[in-house]
Amino acid sequence: MHEIAADDRRRFAAWFAPERPGGAMCAAHVARTGIGSFYADRLDEPRAVLAQAPGNAALRGDPGAVRPEALDVLEGFVDAPPEWLPVLRQADPGVTPWDRVMFELPAEVEVPERIAGIDARLLGPADTAAIETFDADGAWIHKTWGGAAGMAGSGTARGVFVEDRLVSIAVAFFLGEVHEELGVVTDSAHRGRGYSRAASAALCADIRARGHVPAWTTSPDNAASVAVAERLGFRRVGTGLLYAVRVPIPPTE
Repeated sequence: MHEIAADDRRRFAAWFAPERPGGAMCAAHVARTGIGSFYADRLDEPRAVLAQAPGNAALRGDPGAVRPEALDVLEGFVDAPPEWLPVLRQADPGVTPWDRVMFELPAEVEVPERIAGIDARLLGPADTAAIETFDADGAWIHKTWGGAAGMAGSGTARGVFVEDRLVSIAVAFFLGEVHEELGVVTDSAHRGRGYSRAASAALCADIRARGHVPAWTTSPDNAASVAVAERLGFRRVGTGLLYAVRVPIPPTE
C-alpha cells in the first residue's frame, strides 16, 4: 500500500462518506487532524483505500486489490465491509468481530452543561501529566490524538478532578466534519458516581458549540456505557461491528 500525501487526505476521506458514527469516522479524524495516515493500493486510480489512526482503521474499496501482507501495518480495531473479512483473516488468522451499537444526540434534546454539581473542566496542555498518570486501563482514551499531550492540546477533552486527581475524561475520540464521537473513561475506583455523565454532558455542549453532532459508539453488552448514553438523551441510529486485528477485544466495564 502506498501512503497518501498530507494534502490529498481530504480527497481520500471521501471514500468513507457519508459520515456516520462508528469506526469509519477515523478517516475524517485523520483528514482533519493529520494524526494518522491514508494508504491506497496505487496512487493513480486506486481501487482500495485504508485510513489509519493510532489503534483504529477503516478499509473501503475492492479487497481483491490488496495482498494480505499489505495489511501488516494493521493493529487495532478495523471498520470494513464484510467482504474484507477473508483478506483480514489471511493477514491475521485471529481476527475477531466486535459488535457495536451507534448513537446520536438529537438536536432537540437538552443536556445540562453541569450535572449534580460536578465540575468537568476543559483540559489543556497543563493537564498533560495528569492525563499521563491516569488509570492505566484508560490509556486508550488519548490514542487517536497521538498521546496524552496531543489530547491535552486538542481543546476537545473535559475532565473531572477529585482532590486534584483526574478521575474521569470525556474527549472527541473521533473529530469529524459533521459528528464528534465521544470517548469516555472513568478511573475504576470512581465509577458509579456520575462522573462519566458529567464529563460527557459538558463535552456535548462543546461539540454543539462547534456546530457538530455528538455521537456515541459502544458494544451492546457494555451496559454502563449504554446507560450513560441513554440518560444523556442519545438515541440509537444503527448497529455494526469492528474487526479486532492483532489486539484483544476489551473487557466490558
